[in-house]
Amino acid sequence: MTPLAITIAAAVASVGLLAVVLELIRSRRLRERYALLWLLAGVVLLVFSIWRDGINTIAGWVGIRTYPPAVLFAIAALFFFAVLLHYATVISRLSDQNTVLAQRLALLESRLGELEDEGAPPPVA
Repeated sequence: MTPLAITIAAAVASVGLLAVVLELIRSRRLRERYALLWLLAGVVLLVFSIWRDGINTIAGWVGIRTYPPAVLFAIAALFFFAVLLHYATVISRLSDQNTVLAQRLALLESRLGELEDEGAPPPVA
């Protein structure tokens, strides 16, 4: 059984994580869709910190008998893989958008150069 002081410290840290994520969302420094994984992580940490025998129970459910904290490692690894996959898809989409934007800018600069060569006044925005 986990000592009460460690349980309280873990619960405070989990609530702190949730508060930081919510403040980042509120101040618009973190978008909601990117914050979902962090909110989920904070809730899972809070549940495990309050449910003192949860690790042993879940380890029994999945058949881990020798070292129940290995469940935490497996959950953390899955979380990190989910975050990495999510950010990889975001970066891929941004890279594609950046390529399209660069191509459009090149076309606009080319068109502007043609208009200047013809002697037409540049368009006023």
